[in-house]
Amino acid sequence: MCGKLSKPSLKTHVIRSFWRSSTGTSAVEFALLSPIFILLLLGMVAYGIYFGASNSIQQIAADAARTAIAGLNQTERQALVASFVTNNASGYPFVDATKLTYQANDSTADGNQFVVLIQYDARNLPIWNLFPRLIMPTTTISRRSTIRIGGI
Repeated sequence: MCGKLSKPSLKTHVIRSFWRSSTGTSAVEFALLSPIFILLLLGMVAYGIYFGASNSIQQIAADAARTAIAGLNQTERQALVASFVTNNASGYPFVDATKLTYQANDSTADGNQFVVLIQYDARNLPIWNLFPRLIMPTTTISRRSTIRIGGI
């Protein structure tokens, strides 16, 4: 008996053409990768805001220390720092001036230096709401700036 090749059935043909078709590939790839991409994007924005706030706190400390060198003694320098922080802290990005605390004193290690310490309660930044289960930086941003008293 001679072998006769049979045509593939319609069902087999539909299944093969389904697996070979690439019309929905982009939609499937987008559905799989878009949550990861969106999570990365939100993470970059949230950490960017945190790093921006941290940089602003460091800049406030540096600017307050520079302002303080105009004072003749520790009391005047502390008053200058208090005035600077009160009048200018709200102008820095990502900083709520009501959540700032500061200390301004002569250095205990070197009497020729003046130290400004700024602390910021960063609990209201959006980073804490995005990733509640991940390890995060501390909610208090603390930066200091030291400047020499009396010139070079």
